[in-house]
Amino acid sequence: MEWQYLVLVALVVAFGVAVLVVSRRRAARTVEPPSVTPPAPPTAPPQPSMPGAVDVLEPDVSEPPVVLEPPTLRQRMGRARAALAGAFAGIRSRDRITDETWDELEEALLRADVGIGVTTRLLDDLRGRVKEQGITEPDALLDALQAEMRGQLVDTDRSLPTPAGDDGHPDVWLFVGVNGVGKTTTIGKVAEQQQRAGHRVLLAAGDTFRAAAVEQLTTWAERSGAEVVRGAEGGDPSAVVFDAVERAASRGVELVLADTAGRLHTKTNLMDELRKVRRVAEKGAGRVTEVLLVIDATTGQNGLAQAREFGDATQVTGVVLTKLDGSARGGIVFAVETELGIPVKLVGVGETIDDLLPFDPDDFVAGLF
Repeated sequence: MEWQYLVLVALVVAFGVAVLVVSRRRAARTVEPPSVTPPAPPTAPPQPSMPGAVDVLEPDVSEPPVVLEPPTLRQRMGRARAALAGAFAGIRSRDRITDETWDELEEALLRADVGIGVTTRLLDDLRGRVKEQGITEPDALLDALQAEMRGQLVDTDRSLPTPAGDDGHPDVWLFVGVNGVGKTTTIGKVAEQQQRAGHRVLLAAGDTFRAAAVEQLTTWAERSGAEVVRGAEGGDPSAVVFDAVERAASRGVELVLADTAGRLHTKTNLMDELRKVRRVAEKGAGRVTEVLLVIDATTGQNGLAQAREFGDATQVTGVVLTKLDGSARGGIVFAVETELGIPVKLVGVGETIDDLLPFDPDDFVAGLF
């Protein structure tokens, strides 16, 4: 029993010691003052940077902002390039030029909507060059094809006429084309660009049969700060153009950009209407110095038929090829220029004002490859 008594005593002593330790710890927490963070010293006012110092908080205002160049025509021709890429890759994979090589070239050009006549002429000339220069390598063959294609697009004046000035005889640029090709949008972009160049511009809403065209042209006029002349819905387009020319002459405006009805080119009476618009535009003070046919690049060879009809009716002087960035049929350029002798002057490669570009044959051909 004695050992049991000793164990009990030891347990009681241990319990008492534990209670004493816990009590002291609680007392220490109660009396310990809370920690106080000393206030930060006052911040000195910012001082001018010393020479050679780098201020990481403020931008260096002496450095001009980085201005990104807009994409070039070559960069925007991804779909047209893709249409030829497979054929070109197959040709490059061979170690020599074969009959199959020529067949693949012909098929690729036709798929790109170069047209059968232009394709035949291109390949006939290319065969002559290959024989004359002793070309045997596929890469050299494609280089020669590029040169032939560039040769189809040279010696052509693609410039737009400079408005003559405030001599009381405003220049008139007529825009023709079927509905849906981007004609009205093109007029708005041209107006903005001409205004930037310092020319006074007036817009004539001659597509009186489509209310949306009038509203769209009015919106573009507001953006560019140009005046717009519009007539009654369904009214005579020639009367609207005539009024616009007379108003421009009275106000010293240099350039009139005239929209026209975008009807199907197969309708004879509508072609006659366009002839009348052209005649009336020159009856008074105006002088027609440019007739631009707007063609949707995605329509391919159908655009060539449009160009023939509109060319006969209005004496087209140039072509605007829209939606070239979204088309695999950019070869229509060759068909229009070589078969009709009408130069492509502008190309549309997007929706913004800066996406209407002067046509550059070198960039265009390089973009195809």
